[in-house]
Amino acid sequence: MSGIQRVLVTGGAGYVGAVLVPALLDVGHEVVSLDTHWYGKDVLDAVAGDERLEILEGDIRDPEMVRKAMAGCDAVIHLAAISNDPSADLDEVLTKEVNLDAVKLLVDEAVSAGVKRFVNISSSSVYGVREEQDVTEDLELLPLTIYSRCKCDVEEYVRETSKAHSGFVGINLRPATVCGWSPRMRLDLTVNILTMHAWRNGVITVFGGAQKRPNIHIADVVEAYVQSLGWPAEVVDGEAFNIGYENHTVMEIAEMVRSEFADGEVDIIVTDTNDPRSYHISSEKISRLVGFEPGHTLRDAVRDLKRAFDSGSVQDWDDTRYYNVKHMLSLGVGEPD
Repeated sequence: MSGIQRVLVTGGAGYVGAVLVPALLDVGHEVVSLDTHWYGKDVLDAVAGDERLEILEGDIRDPEMVRKAMAGCDAVIHLAAISNDPSADLDEVLTKEVNLDAVKLLVDEAVSAGVKRFVNISSSSVYGVREEQDVTEDLELLPLTIYSRCKCDVEEYVRETSKAHSGFVGINLRPATVCGWSPRMRLDLTVNILTMHAWRNGVITVFGGAQKRPNIHIADVVEAYVQSLGWPAEVVDGEAFNIGYENHTVMEIAEMVRSEFADGEVDIIVTDTNDPRSYHISSEKISRLVGFEPGHTLRDAVRDLKRAFDSGSVQDWDDTRYYNVKHMLSLGVGEPD
């Protein structure tokens, strides 16, 4: 789509946002980052001096702040959320406010502001636990949690809004679990956790192991989000796309991580799990319709993480900002089980 210059990124200081914002600047966009900065204000320091970047601290539940952030924007890439199932379970009322109600407000304001394209970042967890060999976009969604139910409801709202308003292109993207290094690092995601445990402890603890976890390198999801601003409207309007690459079991990922360390340096211990989530997504549609192909492997992500750890990029492993649930509890959100 031509004419997209100024882009609002909600959650611009989050794990993916902190990589996406510089990427958008690199290809010439003006960017507005709207974030609560719950996890710190410094993650965009490397680009904070760029005159094309406006950094706003605010909440997507605040209509005035949303209108301020949206002013003059041609597109929205919506990342902001109470992210992942455990975090969302801490306070279901808050989760609904942020992950559903506020997003409907965001979509409505985007229409009113004349935004041309709204890229909604959903989740592959909307499929629930599946037995199909290839989980494709045309399968019925079977959300298991408040997090994935909100994602489903938002997808429907974006789709219906795009149908109702000519010139407003709504896209739903369902990424696999993201992995790799970010200035706003998360150490509570599968590949990142296993690599951290290997590096710090020489032991990887695998809970279960047989459940499949589709993963994708952070550089690849960022590239998909950047490219989505230019995909043909007639092809993508109202559509949903999986964004994945490698579907491995947790045990296979653990073995991959171990192989990046010296022989005998890392052990694997297997224990039971009460987390049944298992899904393996197909990314054939996004490849066929818009030509998107990932360029990085999970092994690349492990190597990037190990390199960052070796260089001392993580100074305090106990900093709660690396762990969403711990940090939300430190902010007074919810109570531990």
